[in-house]
Amino acid sequence: MNKLEQFGIIPVDFATLASIFSDYRFPKDKIAGLEKSGDLIRLKKGTYIVSPKVHNQHISKELIANHLYGPSYVSFESALSFYGLIPERVYNIHSMTIKRARTFPTPIGTFEYTTAEKRYFEIGIHQKIIEARYAWLIASPEKALCDIIVATPLLRIQSVKALQTFLEEDMRVDLSMIKNFDAEIVRRCMACGKKKTAFTQLYKFFRQ
Repeated sequence: MNKLEQFGIIPVDFATLASIFSDYRFPKDKIAGLEKSGDLIRLKKGTYIVSPKVHNQHISKELIANHLYGPSYVSFESALSFYGLIPERVYNIHSMTIKRARTFPTPIGTFEYTTAEKRYFEIGIHQKIIEARYAWLIASPEKALCDIIVATPLLRIQSVKALQTFLEEDMRVDLSMIKNFDAEIVRRCMACGKKKTAFTQLYKFFRQ
């Protein structure tokens, strides 16, 4: 059995890899060789993912996003695409974090992180479980929309009609899918004090 198979699709750090190759005189060289051969994919300095050619599993970018930089959860257009709320496939993963904003270009896509205050960050997070083995965090559909509103500069939404236009024309959201959205999540986001006018219109829209 390939020693790397034990890690599956979960990112692994250099120290852990070095420990399983401790029987080599120079574990660092072994790891560098595995990266060169394509068995390991470097995500950032000291963090790797095992190639699908080793474990024959589909790599989850969402799982990687959670592990690459955290605490964080997948959000914005990445979450809307996951829920099927927008028609476009999203190849890069955009997450929310309580740490400083960062961007990580990797061989399997770019991972972007936007900063939020802890109080706001903790609202509307869902856990997704993969095959009862892996789990990652994603914004609820409502929270993903709130995150987009919070992070979009110079966005002014003064009416429900303007909000609807923003969702339909700018975000290309399928409004037929949001009839049962939870307005309480929006109300809680609104209570954090940012973009209150826009959140008020989103809250009204969900309550229609």
